[in-house]
Amino acid sequence: MLATCQAGFEDSLAGELAALDWAPREQGPGWVRCDAAGDRPTPDLAFAHLILPAPGELRAETVNALAQQAAGFFAESLRDERIETAWPSVWSGPAAVAGLSRRASAAQQAFQDLVRRKLPRVAKLAVPATPRGVGLARGMFVVFTGFDRAFVSRTAVLGGQRRMADDAMAPSRSYLKVEEAYGVLGAEPRPGETVVDLGAAPGGWSYSAARRGARVVAVDNGPLKGGAFGHPLIEHRREDAFGFRPAAGWSFDWLLCDLVEEPHHVLHNLVAPWLEHRWCRRFILNLKFGRVDPVALLRELRAEDSPFVRHAATFRLRHLYHDRDEFTVVGEVGS
Repeated sequence: MLATCQAGFEDSLAGELAALDWAPREQGPGWVRCDAAGDRPTPDLAFAHLILPAPGELRAETVNALAQQAAGFFAESLRDERIETAWPSVWSGPAAVAGLSRRASAAQQAFQDLVRRKLPRVAKLAVPATPRGVGLARGMFVVFTGFDRAFVSRTAVLGGQRRMADDAMAPSRSYLKVEEAYGVLGAEPRPGETVVDLGAAPGGWSYSAARRGARVVAVDNGPLKGGAFGHPLIEHRREDAFGFRPAAGWSFDWLLCDLVEEPHHVLHNLVAPWLEHRWCRRFILNLKFGRVDPVALLRELRAEDSPFVRHAATFRLRHLYHDRDEFTVVGEVGS
């Protein structure tokens, strides 16, 4: 198995894999590789953006030779398959290695030319972009780990991370995180739904929900800015996020929370009560790990006594494209 991640977090990904009994074999900028593990299912990883479950290895000194090997792999895989719909052709190389992304793009173009000559109908259906969403995808996925080495697979497991477009009205960069998180969850606030944003200032997450037509209670002693300030769908309450509770008999459709606080404090003193009392139906939360061991924190979040395991019907842990030293947790509360 080969997994990719945000550059600089390879050790964290390797640690996460090891904690799940997947022994890392080697790693480089933006990727970690493990030995095959029989019929074990692919793990749901927080740090992984893309997983190739059982990749083949390509080795050649030139772009054309690498493309020819990839084309041979692709043709062989089509013996018992007929492609009738669009399929992703995703080729990548770590941005941290100068020139490797360009080499991957050049090899992709050479591969596409080869496929176009031999399988023109199939080539026309290729889409050079990572599919949206989370889960298994079928297509052609190639990850370069060096200028003469790449790993290739017809299937990939997608973590859902992706770069989002900015909004000039968004009060802060954190707006991008919640926009990305909707894709991981597979849902977003809808018109008329209710949202509580705990620790809202300067209002990026509140603005994101309000621009979709949801009614937002933004809780923070600090000021709202940008598109959140004075927004007709945002009610700003200058209160402490940890002390805020919904009125008796009331609950929200969404709980949003991106607090710059110690993660255990947020988890046990804010998240746990909201999930336990079912004061929300869905949640998107950020937990900062800058001063704690991220792998140890992941182990706690996945443990049987974790508020997420105990009270959430479903949840996902992710280190997003727009995350820094933090995890984003998305999910739905159990009935």
